[in-house]
Amino acid sequence: MSTFALEAVDGTARAGRVATRHGMFRTPAFMPVGTHATVKALHPDEVRDSGVGVLLCNAYHLALRPGLQLIESAGGLHEFMGWDGPILTDSGGYQLVSLGAVAAVDDEGATFVSPYDGARMRVSPEEAVRNQARLGADILMCLDHPVAYGAEQSAVAAATERTHRWAERCRTAHADSGRLLFGIVQGGFTGEGRRESARTVTSLGFDGMAVGGLAVGEPPELMLQLTETVVAELPADRPRYFMGLGTDAELLAMVALGVDMFDSVVPTRLARNGTALTPSGHLSLRNARSRDDLRPIDEACPCAACNGFSRAYLRHLFAAGEILAHRLVSLHNLTHLARMMDAARVAILEGGFSAFRADAEGRLGLAAG
Repeated sequence: MSTFALEAVDGTARAGRVATRHGMFRTPAFMPVGTHATVKALHPDEVRDSGVGVLLCNAYHLALRPGLQLIESAGGLHEFMGWDGPILTDSGGYQLVSLGAVAAVDDEGATFVSPYDGARMRVSPEEAVRNQARLGADILMCLDHPVAYGAEQSAVAAATERTHRWAERCRTAHADSGRLLFGIVQGGFTGEGRRESARTVTSLGFDGMAVGGLAVGEPPELMLQLTETVVAELPADRPRYFMGLGTDAELLAMVALGVDMFDSVVPTRLARNGTALTPSGHLSLRNARSRDDLRPIDEACPCAACNGFSRAYLRHLFAAGEILAHRLVSLHNLTHLARMMDAARVAILEGGFSAFRADAEGRLGLAAG
């Protein structure tokens, strides 16, 4: 039985279902980031109640703290963090960009310096797959080598070739355990490089395909153009995952291109900074305009923040330094994105995604692309 069921296509936008060892989730799907085996400030039940069906955890950070052995002895990530739904783990490849100053790479793997205690951690493609399996993840990611926007073409070519070799090694190391393994497309910032990488990684027969190495500082127009190039080369019967996006306009643009899965720290990071996501854009709850505003963040939202609390109260909580502010707005932001993904899915199933996107972007004050 296939792990991905494509239910409808509207233009190039898609609606489907992904089956995993810990249940099914529907696409399009936004995955909150639980870097340290928690979505910051929220109980797993609250995350589930927000409408989220799948989480992302970071294998690199968890291997450093609290360590693979402890999580494994606890029964895996699901038992350890109290989440019974699907979990995708990031292999650590992104840290070669985000932690470039304390990371080194060669053909055999990557060496990281722990930001916690300075210890060195060596990760090969084989170890990246094994480590994620030890954590108990349902969807594993290949170790890849992304590069920052603006890198020399020679560095891009070397990193892309390395990504392809590592993908083969990850595929060979992957045990047939019911866990899904996703390949990652790199190729830098040219259409030719992206097209070639997509074809190479697709040929290895992964359970799903990810678009990596974008949303790293390149112009938004280039990001969309290169994603469209990649998606045109990806198999229709596998889920497609764009790594690292989390705003309304970005998600809708990628759904329109045929991408199925997304992740980002944006909704919870914005929440901790006092910013709520709304159908009309970002709402700063720290702003003086919210001081006497007794309306909820979004009258149509069913979340706990909107069901009983006002903008004025939330502003007061932020001003007072109360942790409840982080909890409530984080829950709202996750609920907002989950509802938007659900609404996009319904629109695709009903053949009305273009109109849905145009309406959403109109409320955001954007011109539909």
